[in-house]
Amino acid sequence: MLSYLLPLLAPAVLIAAAVMLHLRRNIAAMAAAKLSEAATLLALLVAIVSLALLVALGEGDGPLFGFVGVGLSARVDIVSVTMLLLVTFIGWIVTRYARTYLDGEAQQTHFTVWLLATLAAVSLLVQSGNVVQFVGAWVATSLCLHRLLLFYPARVAAQRAAYKKFVTARGGDVALILASGLLIAAYGTTQISQMLAAARLGEGGGLAVAATALLALAAVLKSAQFPTHGWLTEVMETPTPVSALLHAGVVNGGGFLLIRFADVMLLSPLMLAVLVGIGGFTALFGGVVMLTQPTVKVSLAWSTVSQMGFMILQCGLALFPLALLHILAHSLYKAHAFLSAGGAVERVAATRRPGPVAVPDLRAVARAFGLAIAIYGIVYTTSGALFGFGSKSPQAVALGAILIFGVAYLLAQGLADAAPRALTRRTALMSVVATLAYFALQRGSEWVSAGTLPLAPVAGPMEWALILLALVSFGAVAVAQSTLPLWSHHPAAQGLRVHLVNGLYINAIEDRLLRGWSRSSPKAGVAS
Repeated sequence: MLSYLLPLLAPAVLIAAAVMLHLRRNIAAMAAAKLSEAATLLALLVAIVSLALLVALGEGDGPLFGFVGVGLSARVDIVSVTMLLLVTFIGWIVTRYARTYLDGEAQQTHFTVWLLATLAAVSLLVQSGNVVQFVGAWVATSLCLHRLLLFYPARVAAQRAAYKKFVTARGGDVALILASGLLIAAYGTTQISQMLAAARLGEGGGLAVAATALLALAAVLKSAQFPTHGWLTEVMETPTPVSALLHAGVVNGGGFLLIRFADVMLLSPLMLAVLVGIGGFTALFGGVVMLTQPTVKVSLAWSTVSQMGFMILQCGLALFPLALLHILAHSLYKAHAFLSAGGAVERVAATRRPGPVAVPDLRAVARAFGLAIAIYGIVYTTSGALFGFGSKSPQAVALGAILIFGVAYLLAQGLADAAPRALTRRTALMSVVATLAYFALQRGSEWVSAGTLPLAPVAGPMEWALILLALVSFGAVAVAQSTLPLWSHHPAAQGLRVHLVNGLYINAIEDRLLRGWSRSSPKAGVAS
């Protein structure tokens, strides 16, 4: 249906603006910035109309512009429209911010051209109707982003991080290309919707199962999973708008890949289990290292590593609707965090230090975790009975329990002897609200994606083992964080902190393996 070609207008507008600015080299920098802002706003309006199209006509595929399955086509469903709205909205905000942030820079228009090109590639990726287009947009996104990462090409740190990102991304590209070839051979088509429909029926055989391993590898490399996360924590030499675009958008590509091919991934429970292990460890590792970082932007980068790990964990547990919701929430939060980081530091510096902090003892921590779990169980039971929010999926219930561990940390502060009673009451109420919100959002995400994204399958012995492992691991880290003031001054803890500040030296090992330190000249950095 021709109507489903509408979303392709978004990348078309962005590409047209980029080409115009590239050809008109004498245009004033501020005029170029305003043109880019207008283009991203128009792309956002296209995304909004695409949502209306989805509501009015339902999901579907536009006709292919090409031959023998190779060309441009658009897939209109809740996944593609949600991601298109997210990309165009963040793109509009970032271009508005960049207009003043880069005012006076000699290469501002050059930056604007590659920013528009990156946004066009991402918007083309999220609505791809065929795997050939998907692969092309995937590679184009990485190459365009590489030019933004080297906006200050003379900075050695920027060269090293960009080179590391370049090598990692090429590995992901190769994995995705091979996976696409296997999927085409397995299903005899390049159209993604036809592949997913066949996979939903259990078709595809060994070729499709082999493709899941390559898809998982591409996702792990794209979303900075351990131990290939180093580049994401080192790309701080780039302008803040690029950091916001990267951490709020491009790095989500791995999760989007798994969500887009969710039905195919369900063909391999073993590969989902591998994703649970990688994602869970990355989430814990990134979260712990984040607490030791002395600078705001690096701390935010490690936060992104942790959040991407949690997103991969969700996909491994086959909670694809929740993973899509996670992408949406994390992207909006992280874009705001990066764009407002400077102002936040100034506000904190101008604020007087608060009074003494209430430090919970072991008894308060134990009470807090017991209370949090009790609240979770009560809200789960009552919300399911009264509002139908309860989930029968043990994977979703376990994920909610992991989230409630974070609330238990706040409860521990409220239950400390020095804490005022008002704080205790507020934190208890927060636990109830957070639990109820989780179940409401979970049910809402399942409802809006019904028919597009599969629900988590029935848990078998392997799934139960992974669920228990995740609960124990995240619970242990939450307890350690809650009791941190009690043991942080121990000499062993001080030594561990030094290693954690350096990310257990994984980056240094990766630099040595990739010969990153030899890429120290501006010429080498640009060439890479």
